[in-house]
Amino acid sequence: MARRRVRPAAGESGEERQEQLHTPLDRPRIENVVLQLLRETGLERLSMRKIADTLGVKAPALYYHVKDKEQLLHWLAERISADIAYPDEGRPWREQIRRWAEGFRQALRRYPDAVSIMNATFAASPGRLAQIEYLFGTLTKAGFADRQTPWLASILKSYIYGFVEEESRLTSQAKEAALSPSEHGHRQRERFEALSEERYPNMVRLAVHTTAVDWDAEFGFGLDVLLDGFEARLDGASKEPQSRDN
Repeated sequence: MARRRVRPAAGESGEERQEQLHTPLDRPRIENVVLQLLRETGLERLSMRKIADTLGVKAPALYYHVKDKEQLLHWLAERISADIAYPDEGRPWREQIRRWAEGFRQALRRYPDAVSIMNATFAASPGRLAQIEYLFGTLTKAGFADRQTPWLASILKSYIYGFVEEESRLTSQAKEAALSPSEHGHRQRERFEALSEERYPNMVRLAVHTTAVDWDAEFGFGLDVLLDGFEARLDGASKEPQSRDN
């Protein structure tokens, strides 16, 4: 197994030097360094050379464990998927999906560039496939037609990805401005309220709501709107002739 070889810094004890020299290079350690670099520089600047340098190894040692950047992203997508909890399958389908979606959002929020990582990869790993299988199964048991099930799952995924991406973008903007999310939102509100009320009456009136950062409530509201639509579709289908595919 490839191991880290670095020159010990001045002042290190012999025990500390031994620990550095014999830290195994394995998947968890590589993933943790990648996540560290994503927080520092972002996905676009991530490179195999930078990962190897941060690990303190030569590039061939890194390539021995992981083929390329694409495989790294698959590893991270699997790690994100493993963080999504499965709801109790004894609960009503709507509650299950709501809890699953909330857990998916929280898992994405724990990782830098999570939405980009998921979008840059296809579902191929066991944990990620298991999440899709769970969602398909829950929708099927609820009574949705086979043709509709992948569409509904895609609608949910797109909503969660879009919400988290916007939430992350606004959080990053606030951080770059050395502000809390609420302070950043207040400044945005002031900009909207400074617009011409004659020309943009609705934007000025709704500024307090447009720039609010009650993301949990907003996410839950949007999710309920989607699930209301799902349920209405399901109820409508049950009233139509069984031979029709909706």
